[in-house]
Amino acid sequence: MPNVTIYSTEGCQYCRLTKGYLSRLGVPFTEVDVGRDKIAAEEMVKLSGQYGVPVTVVDGEVIIGFDVARFRELFETAEAPAVYDILIIGGGPAGLTAAMYASRKMLSVLVISENIGGQALESWAIENYMGFRLVTGGELMQKFEEKVREEAGITLELDSVIALHEGEEGKFVADTASERKFTARSVIITSGLRPRWLGLPEEKRFIGRGESICSTCDGPLFAGKTVAVVGGGNYALTTAIEMSGIAKEVHLIVRSNLRADEIYQKEYASVKNIITHKPALVTAIHGETLMQGITITDPETKKETRLAVDGLFLAIGHQPNNGFLEGFVDTNDHGEVTIDVNCSTSRPGVFAAGDITEIHGKQVIIAAGEGAKAALEAYQYLSRNH
Repeated sequence: MPNVTIYSTEGCQYCRLTKGYLSRLGVPFTEVDVGRDKIAAEEMVKLSGQYGVPVTVVDGEVIIGFDVARFRELFETAEAPAVYDILIIGGGPAGLTAAMYASRKMLSVLVISENIGGQALESWAIENYMGFRLVTGGELMQKFEEKVREEAGITLELDSVIALHEGEEGKFVADTASERKFTARSVIITSGLRPRWLGLPEEKRFIGRGESICSTCDGPLFAGKTVAVVGGGNYALTTAIEMSGIAKEVHLIVRSNLRADEIYQKEYASVKNIITHKPALVTAIHGETLMQGITITDPETKKETRLAVDGLFLAIGHQPNNGFLEGFVDTNDHGEVTIDVNCSTSRPGVFAAGDITEIHGKQVIIAAGEGAKAALEAYQYLSRNH
C-alpha cells in the first residue's frame, strides 16, 4: 500500500472530504493536524509552498487541495456507466435535500459535486436554522451528509460538471472535469454560487499562499500572524471576528459601508484587535513565494497604504456557478437560472433549486425547501414520461 500523509485542520471540510474519500476506498493514511502542531505546519508549508489545507503526500508526491481527479487516478478502478433516474448537480443544502426526497420515491440518484456542503461550508455561525441554537455551516452540512448516506439509491460523486447536454432517447448527459460521462433521465441543478475574487493580475499565484476564501479551513495556519479580511457583509464580519481570536491583528478592508446585520456589527465593534479601513480597495498583493503584504487604496482620495499582512481572506460576495449551463437553460441578467413555481426550467426534465436560481433569499433553509420541491417535481415528470 502507498504511504499517505494528510496535513489538515480540525474545521476544514475539504480535509474531511479527503479523509472520507480515501477511507471509503480503503486507503490507510496518517493525519497531521497543522492547526495544533506548529512544527508540522511549518513542515507542510516548506513541503508544499502552501498556506492552505488539505495537503496530501502520497509516496512523496504532494497533492494540493481535495484533488479528486488525482486521487481517482491513483486509487480507483473504472466502473461501468449507468443510467440514473435523477442527476443532481451540486451537493449543498438544495442538492442534498433533493437527493433524500428523490430516494424516498425509490428513484436512483446521482449527486455530482466538488464538495459536500456547498457554500454553507463557509458559514462560521448559523443562528437561524430551525432545531439549532447555533451551528457552524460545516456541522450542519455534516448532518445533511449523514442523512443522505443513510438513504438507499444515492450515489455521491466528488467531481465537477463542465458540460450538460441532451443525449439519446430524451436522456441527459453530464461531462465532468475527470473526463467521465454520466447519463440520467432528469436533472436537478443545485450548483449554487461561487466566490468572487479580487481580479488582480498577480492574484492567482497567491491563492493558497496567503490568499484564502475559507477562514474555517486555513485560519489556524495564521495563528499569531497579521491578516486582512476584505468585505463588509455578514460573512466578512464573522470572518474578521473568527480570525481576531486566532491572529495577532486583523485588518478589515471595506469598500464603502458595512452592510452586515446589526447583531454582527455589535460583536465586531467590541473586538479590540480589528482595524477597519474604509472606504478602501485592495489594489495590489506583494510577496515572493508567500504573501508579505497588500496595498489598499482610498477610492475617493486615491491615497495608497501598504499593509504588512501574512494572509488575506476574501468575503466579497458570490456569483452563480453556471459555467456549464451556457445555452442549456434560460438564465436572467445576473446569470441565475429562471424557474417557475415548481422549480421547472426552460428545458423539460430539467429542474433547478437553491442559490443558483432567481429566487430571493439566499438562505440554507430556503435552499433546502426548494430542493425538496424540485425532487418531487422531478418524480412527477418521470412518472409521466418514463
